[in-house]
Amino acid sequence: MIFDTMATMGHEEVVFCHNKDAGLKAIIAIHNTVLGPALGGLRMWPYKSEQEALNDALRLSRGMTFKNAVAGLNIGGGKAVIIGDPAKDKSEALFRAFGRFVNSLNGRYITAEDVGIDVNDMEHVFRETEFVTGVHQVHGGSGDPSPFTAYGTMQGLMAALNAQFGNEDVGKYRYAVQGAGHVGMEFIKLLREQGAKVYVTDINKELVQRAVEEFGCTAVGLDEIYDTDAEVYSPCALGGTVNDATLPRLKCKIICGAANNQLANDAIGDILEKRGILYAPDYAVNAGGVMNVSLEIDGYNRERAMRMMRTIYHNVGRIFQIAKRDSIPTYKAADRLAEERIATIGKIKLPHMGNNGPRFLGRMRGH
Repeated sequence: MIFDTMATMGHEEVVFCHNKDAGLKAIIAIHNTVLGPALGGLRMWPYKSEQEALNDALRLSRGMTFKNAVAGLNIGGGKAVIIGDPAKDKSEALFRAFGRFVNSLNGRYITAEDVGIDVNDMEHVFRETEFVTGVHQVHGGSGDPSPFTAYGTMQGLMAALNAQFGNEDVGKYRYAVQGAGHVGMEFIKLLREQGAKVYVTDINKELVQRAVEEFGCTAVGLDEIYDTDAEVYSPCALGGTVNDATLPRLKCKIICGAANNQLANDAIGDILEKRGILYAPDYAVNAGGVMNVSLEIDGYNRERAMRMMRTIYHNVGRIFQIAKRDSIPTYKAADRLAEERIATIGKIKLPHMGNNGPRFLGRMRGH
């Protein structure tokens, strides 16, 4: 069954990692390496079953292939998950054991920070392998990717405003931001700097309070976020919030946010198209974080990172052009853009980065 699933989804390799002494149960899924080594985050989550963890790794790694391709990066897609509660199951031994598994793949997979993981955890992984991004700046890393993801989301938003309203005047419109975590709060800050009215909600009431007190946002309830008069709905936390129950309530003209998997299913994307709501595909919009950490492979440079974030505006605009050209919803146009790039590069068969994977320049292994 697993090989059938891999064949259907197009995966190249799935690695099951187990270390009894460290309590490690992890899955590394490498989806596609046509464009280069697979880069994708490490997620730690208390999955209800091993099957649920596997499904997540397969789904997320495939998403990374498309995200990295649309972002114009010369890297493929992968993802790793650790089964465990990040609040109580973390240890140095756990992450170092995981790091050894990553290292055994010789650069076919490069890991990074994701849900349930922070820069301190990455430091432990880094002690066992150089094939890790998002480490501390002292090791040549870029640190917290959240500000870059938020800045990239702003670029995607401006492309969407231009396509839907014919201008990029961020401060002219109202925004319903769902989620005020690391990325959400940075995005809220950028919106408020432009003078925009921002409605905010989050499961964490302290974060909502901070958004109100520090940035002058308007707090709304978790369920009320779908009923605001905002022109733009910005999901920045959970996936699947645009669904059969919420869609009829949205009054927005644009959906653009930093969350992954914003649409509950493809049918929702079709309905959005019919209703004239412009959906800026999530993985094109929120690529700022992966763009930023990808630069660590050749030696990190913050100025270059900020320049790269600005290409998200062009990428999202190109997706809208393809949607119009081919008369398809924007979520399909994003996939088409990714598939076209992978197919083109696959045909010319660019040489991969050698048997030992990419070289991490200007960095010392942290033993």
